[in-house]
Amino acid sequence: MTLPAGISFGPDHKVSLPASFNVAVPFIDRHVGEGRGARPAIRTASETVTYAELAERVNRAGNALLRAGLVPGDRMLMVVKDCPAFFYLFWGAIKAGIVPVPPNTLLRAPDYAYMIEDSGCRLVVSSVEFAGEIGPALKQLGATAPEAMTVDGFLGEMAKASPALEPRLAAPGDDCFWLYSSGSTGRPKGAVHAQRDMVVTSELYGVRVLGVTEADINYSAAKLFFAYGLGNGMTFPLWTGGTAVLDDRRPTPDTTFENIERFRPTLYYGVPTLYAAQLVALESKPRDLSSVRACVSAGEALPADMFRRWQEKTGTVILDGIGSTEALHIFIGNRLGDYRPGTSGKPVPGYEARILDENGKPVSQGESGALWLKAESAAKYYWNKPEKTAETMVDGWLNTGDTYRQDADGYYIYEGRSDDMLKVGGIWCSPVEIENCLIGHPAVLEAAVVGHADEAELIKPKAIVVLKQAGNGDAALTEALMALCKTTLAPYKYPRWVEYVPELPKTATGKIQRFKLRA
Repeated sequence: MTLPAGISFGPDHKVSLPASFNVAVPFIDRHVGEGRGARPAIRTASETVTYAELAERVNRAGNALLRAGLVPGDRMLMVVKDCPAFFYLFWGAIKAGIVPVPPNTLLRAPDYAYMIEDSGCRLVVSSVEFAGEIGPALKQLGATAPEAMTVDGFLGEMAKASPALEPRLAAPGDDCFWLYSSGSTGRPKGAVHAQRDMVVTSELYGVRVLGVTEADINYSAAKLFFAYGLGNGMTFPLWTGGTAVLDDRRPTPDTTFENIERFRPTLYYGVPTLYAAQLVALESKPRDLSSVRACVSAGEALPADMFRRWQEKTGTVILDGIGSTEALHIFIGNRLGDYRPGTSGKPVPGYEARILDENGKPVSQGESGALWLKAESAAKYYWNKPEKTAETMVDGWLNTGDTYRQDADGYYIYEGRSDDMLKVGGIWCSPVEIENCLIGHPAVLEAAVVGHADEAELIKPKAIVVLKQAGNGDAALTEALMALCKTTLAPYKYPRWVEYVPELPKTATGKIQRFKLRA
């Protein structure tokens, strides 16, 4: 499919956009004019929404927001499950010049109260399932709380609104939407994204790395509020004229396999935690994944052993990559014609990456350091956080907070969050490397490694392990796990302690919260 009128990418993969622009036009409006009006844009267990229906409902949604008293530039917080209404609200707001802010739907009332107050939003729209948290959040704010309505109430207002809406034009770099960071180490930060950002990720990663086309059916187990899920489950299919499969349930092996067998997606997007659980489920019951041409993973590094076992079980590869809320989607990734298990792959075309030491100097190839990124899809700033903005976004570069090294062939290898790195015997040690080794043992489902002080107050690795079969590990298994690490890794890296737990603490996006395990 050709690029939308007025949009081009140069030989350096930099985007060129019209000076006056509204990103809802290439993602929503153009499909009807290009003959895709009758094609399915969204499929769920209960309905199919065509591109023509989507375009009309986006217009009605934008008009309903304007009728509710919002004006261009206002924020609208949308705590909405994965359903067609998410598309209507998000794109209707953008087309009307209103800024949609879709936060994590798994939070609690104090978190929502913070985001409502921090964002200064004029309206909160929420799915009825979240009333138990949104109601108390609004009550906590008292007289300062904004207007609020349920999704069902908003759909009623949409039905009364006009089906025609002229796009509110803006510059490509103007504010368009926000995403709040997961807040795994503190208060969530509102990352402010521009009009151009979804164009950049959808073309450079979606089309040029994954090869997404209008023939693809995209199913993302990662939810839409997550930057990764927003691309997988919404912007990639809408950019190419393909189909998005939505399911508002919590993803489990059963629900995801059910959706794959029912909707026959060609692209499936998950996270390592879910792939691990799916592999366990596949040991007892085969499932039909024959429609899937590629799987994608992000959120946490995918162990090489998990890649191998998935390929053996399903015949498909998992393309691991790293992305972030600030960069909007994957910026270093494996691809079908160029992948290496146990790595994050290579930079996506148009993205620049560098690995720096503690003095801000580039490290030699093979050495570890802080990963910095330059990207046209990077967030402009953090709302109300000038100090954090200045610390993270420096001279056009983004400090990802991740530690990486690059192998001799140019593949990037994740070594953990910078604050998760361990210094053992004076030598830096990656918790991810030890975790990947542990996961290679047939009894282990997941593992996390943190630093722990020994009797001499020296830091050594400690492993927290989830087993495939419920129950506690015994001394023999602990000894076997230690021996595996001693023979596979440099000897000083083996875990001195092994603790067995039923599950690991994680963010909603699948990242292990090692700071909780260190507490």
